[in-house]
Amino acid sequence: MVTDSSSDFAVETIALTKRFGDKAAVDDLSIRIPVGTTFGFVGPNGAGKTTTIKMLMGMLNKTAGRARVLGEDVTPRLEATKQSVGYVPELHFIYRWMRVSEVIGFCRSLYANWNDRFCDELLELFELDRTKKVRYLSKGMVAKLALLLAIAHEPELLILDEPTSGLDPIVREEFLDGVLRMICQRQQTVLFSSHTLSDVQRLADTVGIIYEGRLLDCCPTDELLTRTKRVRVVLKDEGSPGQPPEGTVWSRFEGREWLMTVRRFSPDTLEYLRSSYSLDNIEVIDLGLEDIFKDLVRGRRASP
Repeated sequence: MVTDSSSDFAVETIALTKRFGDKAAVDDLSIRIPVGTTFGFVGPNGAGKTTTIKMLMGMLNKTAGRARVLGEDVTPRLEATKQSVGYVPELHFIYRWMRVSEVIGFCRSLYANWNDRFCDELLELFELDRTKKVRYLSKGMVAKLALLLAIAHEPELLILDEPTSGLDPIVREEFLDGVLRMICQRQQTVLFSSHTLSDVQRLADTVGIIYEGRLLDCCPTDELLTRTKRVRVVLKDEGSPGQPPEGTVWSRFEGREWLMTVRRFSPDTLEYLRSSYSLDNIEVIDLGLEDIFKDLVRGRRASP
């Protein structure tokens, strides 16, 4: 059972804030990622995902708040912590003039706990040619090489920032299979940022949704999917509805039809609607992560 001890969390931020001038790119962000779990970090472009990740990696200084990775404060970053983190950025900075074997040799020298056998397994799994120069690899192959370099030293924490961006469906599936294999075999902690919500739903134990630098929701994926519902109501008479049920994050009213998305949906939600309005029909609809994400963002945009 997870306790409040910092040692139980691979990543912990407390009121983490990053400002660029007057703009808050990350605003009062507090998240905890338990050791051995996968955290899906989602939000629109410019929401603050990459800025958060760069602060966790020590690539950007924070403006305020606190960030801890593997039990250590991010600033200053300790060399031992760097040895225990794997990182795959959206843009892969790999020397294009090197051969695959040379890139591996270069990175191998940086990590005391590099696992040659695991590296060989990944080369075979990803069908990477050791003799080929990086400049001649496809985008998908470069992504696979970046993942290999990030996990061949068996890090305690793997941070993936939009790792499948621009990949075709087959290559994306192969990439995710590599991540899943690593998670299942080694029980590492993963922070996974992606615009592909189906990938996040498939991989993540917990989802954090960020918008304009602020956290909209953060909870176990199963709980988010189970307790968030779309409710469709048809009123007997036309006219503007009154107060929506508690937990409504987005709603739309046209004619007599009232659509609403409700977080922490319960039977009380339906009881409230039936007792407050004259209804012709009421329907409860399950939602996937993508629809929940869209409605949370739509609701925030519509808020004063």
